[in-house]
Amino acid sequence: MPYSSSLTDEEWEILEPLLPTILPAKKQTRPSNWTKRELLDGIFYQLKNGCNWENLPQDLPPYSTVYWHYKQWRAQGVIEELMRVLHGQVREQVKKSQVDDVDNYRLSSGEKYL
Repeated sequence: MPYSSSLTDEEWEILEPLLPTILPAKKQTRPSNWTKRELLDGIFYQLKNGCNWENLPQDLPPYSTVYWHYKQWRAQGVIEELMRVLHGQVREQVKKSQVDDVDNYRLSSGEKYL
């Protein structure tokens, strides 16, 4: 069941390609029962709602699994690096948007574009 804190498909399309480069290489001893998206949804649910980890809804991964990944990723700087990369992407989009706005203004005002 999706929650208001759940990643949308569009958000996941942005995050998914970043994870292999940001998450530390981990020796896979057995297949994971939970996807990275499900784990992130659990983390985001707790952060948005401020509930105890034990009170995560039953359709999310077990709270102990979600909390363990949150603790590991936080200690390893994964969350901070993810925020840094996403912030950089947004800054680039804003720069491009501002340049386009200035260019459109110049063209519409008849100012010569250099």
